[in-house]
Amino acid sequence: MTSTPTGVAAVRATDLSLRYGRTVALRQVSLTMHDGVTGLLGPNGAGKTTLLRILATALLPDDGELTVLGHDPRTAPGRLAVRRRLGYLPQSPGFHPNFTAFEFVDYVAILKELTHRRDRHEEVRRVLATVGLDAQRGKKIKALSGGMRQRVAVAAALVGDPELLILDEPTVGLDPEKRLRFRELIAGLGEGRAVLLSTHQTEDVLMLCRRVVVLDHGTVKFEGPPADLVALAHGRVWTGDVRAEGTLASWRTGTGRYRHIGDPPPGAELLDPTIEDGYLMLVDVTAEEGVPV
Repeated sequence: MTSTPTGVAAVRATDLSLRYGRTVALRQVSLTMHDGVTGLLGPNGAGKTTLLRILATALLPDDGELTVLGHDPRTAPGRLAVRRRLGYLPQSPGFHPNFTAFEFVDYVAILKELTHRRDRHEEVRRVLATVGLDAQRGKKIKALSGGMRQRVAVAAALVGDPELLILDEPTVGLDPEKRLRFRELIAGLGEGRAVLLSTHQTEDVLMLCRRVVVLDHGTVKFEGPPADLVALAHGRVWTGDVRAEGTLASWRTGTGRYRHIGDPPPGAELLDPTIEDGYLMLVDVTAEEGVPV
């Protein structure tokens, strides 16, 4: 992998905006990404997938400035240069069910201009081994479990050892054990390359990410280390024996006591906040969904 020069951002976006008709999907979004895993959080309809598709060169913004791996993807030469160094896992990857895992990744490798058959097959075997599917490479995709299919999709995204890896909800639908295995995989992929991980799992962000971006209603509400997101809820989380009124969230825990997020009353028994608490302080969790993502 030919990495981006030290100090040069893998992604630098300034005031990106995009509309679908009258609907504003992104409004003046600015962010910067370097090596390591960056988490992208936000409710449904926040614009996360729209942003990922722009960074993956599948969409063009209406306004704003953007460089990806030092190139401008708004130009045809820039898009081609980015695509040659990019790995992209969409939220719903399309598979041919009768392909084997090897055949599917080999097909993607051909699309990525790996034309020499022997070298291409070595690369296919390498990426399947990277995601732990070396022994299953001859199995048809329709015979694989959901977790294994996700690994096939990640292997396809890894073809050519990309410098930027964009993952849209890679752990959705996975059970806790498979999600832990994916965390191990994603953590390793973030060594020496930039990874953008879109997820609804706040614990994935805390466990994996050096930085986190929170997107809501098409705007960036937060960009920084996960610890700073947690700190937003400092002094705003407390416990009590009865449900408090006027909170952002309140529920009875397994201990039988209530956990509250919001403005605590005087003398409240404060709790240490979590990254989810900080997230709830930023986003309008009661807003109606339906904005294109």
